[in-house]
Amino acid sequence: MRPISTFVVAPSIPEPLTPLVELSRNFWWCWDTEATRLWSHISASLWEHTHHNPVALLQAVSSERLMELAADADFVARCSEVVRRFRAYMTSDTWFTHHTLQMPSCIAYFCAEFGVHESFQMYSGGLGVLAGDHLKSASDLGLPLLGIGLLYQEGYFRQYLTESGWQNEQYAEMDFHALPIQRMNHHDGSPVSISVDFPAGTCHAHIWRAMVGRVPLYLLDTNVPANTDPVLRDVTDRLYGGSVDTRIMQELMLGIGGMKALKALGIQPDVCHINEGHAAFFLLERTHQFMERFSLTFPEAWKLTRSSTAFTTHTPVPAGNEVFPVAELEPYLRRYSESIGLSWSDFTHLGTASATSAPAEFSMTVFGLKGSTFRNGVSALHGEVARQMWKSVWPDFPVDEVPIGGIVNGVHTPTWVAPELGHVYDAVIGTDWRLRPWDASSWQGAGSIPDESLWRAHEMRRHRLIHGVRRHVMLKHHAALSERQSEIIEEMLRPDVLTIGFARRFATYKRADLLLSNMDRLASIATRTGRPLQIVLAGKAHPKDLMGKELIQEVHRRVRAHGLERSVVFLEDYDMDIARLLVRGCDVWLNTPRRPHEASGTSGMKAAVNGVLHCSILDGWWAEAYDGRNGWAIGRGEVASEQEQDASDSAALYDLLEYEIAPMFYERDAMGVPRRWVERMKHNIVTNAWRFSSHRMVGDYAQQAYAVLHERQQNMIRDHAQGARELLHFESEIARNWPAVRVVSVSVRGHQPAHIGERLTATARVHIGSIRPEDVRVELIHGPIDARSEIRPQSSQIMHMIGMEDGDPVFEGSSTCTTSGYQGCTVRIVPSHPAYASSADADRATYAHPA
Repeated sequence: MRPISTFVVAPSIPEPLTPLVELSRNFWWCWDTEATRLWSHISASLWEHTHHNPVALLQAVSSERLMELAADADFVARCSEVVRRFRAYMTSDTWFTHHTLQMPSCIAYFCAEFGVHESFQMYSGGLGVLAGDHLKSASDLGLPLLGIGLLYQEGYFRQYLTESGWQNEQYAEMDFHALPIQRMNHHDGSPVSISVDFPAGTCHAHIWRAMVGRVPLYLLDTNVPANTDPVLRDVTDRLYGGSVDTRIMQELMLGIGGMKALKALGIQPDVCHINEGHAAFFLLERTHQFMERFSLTFPEAWKLTRSSTAFTTHTPVPAGNEVFPVAELEPYLRRYSESIGLSWSDFTHLGTASATSAPAEFSMTVFGLKGSTFRNGVSALHGEVARQMWKSVWPDFPVDEVPIGGIVNGVHTPTWVAPELGHVYDAVIGTDWRLRPWDASSWQGAGSIPDESLWRAHEMRRHRLIHGVRRHVMLKHHAALSERQSEIIEEMLRPDVLTIGFARRFATYKRADLLLSNMDRLASIATRTGRPLQIVLAGKAHPKDLMGKELIQEVHRRVRAHGLERSVVFLEDYDMDIARLLVRGCDVWLNTPRRPHEASGTSGMKAAVNGVLHCSILDGWWAEAYDGRNGWAIGRGEVASEQEQDASDSAALYDLLEYEIAPMFYERDAMGVPRRWVERMKHNIVTNAWRFSSHRMVGDYAQQAYAVLHERQQNMIRDHAQGARELLHFESEIARNWPAVRVVSVSVRGHQPAHIGERLTATARVHIGSIRPEDVRVELIHGPIDARSEIRPQSSQIMHMIGMEDGDPVFEGSSTCTTSGYQGCTVRIVPSHPAYASSADADRATYAHPA
């Protein structure tokens, strides 16, 4: 039966409690401890039943209970105080208020998923939670940033395991009217709508807005009446769901539809940030909008798009970098690309690093790299890996000059720090860690936290973890539990035992089974008298990842086969709620990726801000965080064959657990405090809490990317985008004349052999034809010679024109010898333009040929 009219019925809230409605409509409450306690106080059972959703809570709570609370002066006062702080937060000065950089007035942040809170199932894992933390920190810093994503009707799947440990997936439809989101409407009440053309027809989408503190998050929803075809209606049905066609439509809606949505809302971003390749199609629509705004051709407008776009790649695993068959893309994009002046051949080459005449595949990562000026991986090591991985995009430049940097991820400190520990921090180091978590000085006092205070707070968290694990397992299985299984759950884990946490996506490269590779030895360590340990595991496999599902099942089988169900527990349906429980309550956070496949690894950062010690392969963030005293390293960062590496790493892990970690944990003084362990906890907090804050991360993006891109774009759009036209003309002339460019001769002067501190000087005669000398940069490249006879690492010094010889300019430059050993030098010519962020942005270079 279908309705002839629809409407929304709002709950009747007593007047003293009406500010709760305002509070429930902004996700700010989810990183404010007192606000969270308010919701739980209304009804603890409903709070759990609604999955911590305050909008649904207010809809479900009885009128009698609301009247009772309205008459409770203490509760009303608490409510008023929280709302007062929320309003003050929304209007107070911020870091952005006092910055000195020329920042953009609007930054658009595109991502396929956003993990703001567990009640808002628009995320699958680390990428989405990172995006949520990015928005929260941007809000705290006052950065003028907005998010763009999709509103999934069923979100991501809920996981449940069969009796044999096989992962199954359940999807539940979300009621958008029971979420803290608002549909964007015109003044007459009709929805703001955009559309994207697909082979199946025109796909319409409404726009919804969630407020994450000061930051708006706009989400597109295709489950609208105008889409009568189920194929179109279901585009935003499930995150990462469906066929290749569904993924193409989702990513077109996210990118092209996202830019159309901003235009429909009257928003014109100065800078855009693509968080992973899923949203890269936005580059096309942004270029199209620049064409219309400034009467530009596609090549001219593309210069504007590139000049103001940041792109972050998140995985060194090939399977994580999405590639579409060109034949599958053609029905969706050929007509659109040609309508904006981009030939199909030129478009397909934007998604490939090779020079093939007819690419068969289109890489979203390559497209993002080619369509941006600022590019980065998510840790220093990942930046190195990404440069090696994508060096073919810049074939004329050595890997060290591939323009992909590294900004290490961070976590939103107020979201992840346990309330009990937060009170300890407040009492000892003050509250500045809440306001300036990126500042090392905010955390220096953590070293003086009394051992007893820190340890008791941590023990309280471990007790909460054990209780939470038992409760979670019981709720998941209560209808089908035998008496024996119920007994096992009641005896599951002990609150005084060393607790290891491991929770992440079950992909094979993350090696969730490494800890279980030698079950006899693990059982011996886990059950050792006086020094036992217990393990809590959690994580999902992608629905189509059969190897990941088999890994979960194998973990389940091994634990049962060795009778370790009471001390090794797998928690189903890993989400942000379970993540908070684990990263706050475990003693050790374990990470065992196959180096160098872990791009970052933010779960360990969340544990670190709670003093939980990290034990990990030296990969991702831990490669730059570990200092020998703030956790443990498994191995020394070596890389071998998979079989050898697995054997070596598992042996090293067991040795750490048996001979270092467990003995230190159980080494107690007369007060029952493990002094050496607590000292390590405090050092962990001092060294890692500030460095791996998402406030620091967003600040890095603001200063290294957003401000620089804004300045570059402003120069390009001045005088009705004359800068873009001039840049295209410059590059066209360079391309036309470059085949004639060559290094005619080079002479090098200096002592032989040279000594450290001495300088070598090179003079080069170059032929550049009709190109002006000021339009090229001649560089002296100098450095050690590696095993492949390449100069690496290298330094480059600009050479200056000193005269002419037979019509060719002559350049001279010097370089200082700073290290000893076998070294070499050469000369390179690259185009030079103020719009270029690096030599590689010129996309071409000519080198001197060895004699």
